Amino acid sequence: MLDFHMHVLPEMDDGSKSVDTSLSMLEMSAEYGVDTIAATSHFYAWNDDPSHFLLRREAAYERLISGIEQSGIQSPQILLGAEVRFFDGISMIDDLEELCLEGTNLLLLEMPFSPWQERMFHEVDAICRRGIKPVAAHIERYMDCQAKRMIQNFMGLDVYIQCNAEFFVSRRTSRKALQMFRNGQIQFLGSDAHNTTSRPPNLGPALDFVESKLGHGSIEYLEDFEALVVEENG
Repeated sequence: MLDFHMHVLPEMDDGSKSVDTSLSMLEMSAEYGVDTIAATSHFYAWNDDPSHFLLRREAAYERLISGIEQSGIQSPQILLGAEVRFFDGISMIDDLEELCLEGTNLLLLEMPFSPWQERMFHEVDAICRRGIKPVAAHIERYMDCQAKRMIQNFMGLDVYIQCNAEFFVSRRTSRKALQMFRNGQIQFLGSDAHNTTSRPPNLGPALDFVESKLGHGSIEYLEDFEALVVEENG
């Protein structure tokens, strides 16, 4: 199983603050049957540029790999990526492809929490025309702050949708999450884990919930679909 959204690289952002925390996050994920993790550290264009971000990411990754080797833990495979916050002009920046998930053209895109405008959708379309496939991060987090029409219009673009495990685990939102899953509106799941306490890896409980409601075949379908999408966009 692929966890498409995790802040596991040490000292990259507001996620893991140490190699030890990262190792614990990896162990927790492995216990849930996660075999691949997308390491999606935040990228904010107003604080960083792609080249500097990539250097920081590589250094953090090397520290983590060294920690894995020294500890001897059984770690899931780690694919490097980024959670890129939308900004005006994002479709025109150099090296945007370098922020895609390793070995693919899939870009985890975090939309603004301010009201969406049609010009933003045109920008997302322009990203697609570059041959990059946006994956909208945690779409459920916008449902209370965006007009329903805007959510629908955005989901009608040529994008994939990622939802956080908490969307399925929370009693307040689990029914809506299952409805979207049944309707084929969710292509990727992620824990969006930042640590081992307040925001731990929790993909396992979400998958258990889906399986209890929709059967094991739904989990197999999700795994096969995720693998196919990653392969086709490689």
